[in-house]
Order: sequence, then structure tokens, then C-alpha cells
Amino acid sequence: MRYLMTTKPSDTAPDEKLYAEMGRFIEELTAAGVLLATGGLEPGGVRVTSAGDEITVTDGPFAEAKEAVAGFALIEVRSKEEAIELARRFRRIVGDGESVVQEVFGP
Repeated sequence: MRYLMTTKPSDTAPDEKLYAEMGRFIEELTAAGVLLATGGLEPGGVRVTSAGDEITVTDGPFAEAKEAVAGFALIEVRSKEEAIELARRFRRIVGDGESVVQEVFGP
């Protein structure tokens, strides 16, 4: 089962210890074949909305920056519980904040 974990930005600036812990966590998950992709996202983004036949494209950044997604990890695990446990480990490393775990459907 594949899950996408997204993370919102926090007010805490990363330091060398955080980078080292995240590096070890990413290496462990990559070696285990669990981590399929990960990365950070640029804060601005572009919003594309549709209403009927009209498509609107709006450049970011947007007013609710705290709601933006700052990073992601695509993982392959056996269960939702395993995905949640990896999200807990991630949160223990990076500290206060919020992540969302969603199952990915499709091939």
C-alpha cells in the first residue's frame, strides 16, 4: 500500500542535528525499500481552479501560508498503521508541526 505523507511548514529553523537525523531516517527507509520519493516544495506554487468552462491560474504565495504543503514523502508499506508509525518517527525528528498521511490509489 502506498501512502503520501505531506508536511506543513513550521516556525522552527532546521539545524545540523536535524539534518543528520533526517539523513539517517531517509537512508534507513530507502535501504528498506519503503521510501519511494521525498522532497521539499517551493512555498509559492500556482493554484489552478475550475468552475464550469473557466480555468483560473493564480500565482502564489497565498495568504494562508500555514496551510501550504512544505514537503512530502511517498512510501510503500504493509498497512496504514505502519504509515502512521513512520509519520510519528518523522514528527519526533522534526518537532512540533503537522503532517497528513493519505493512501494513494491506483497502479
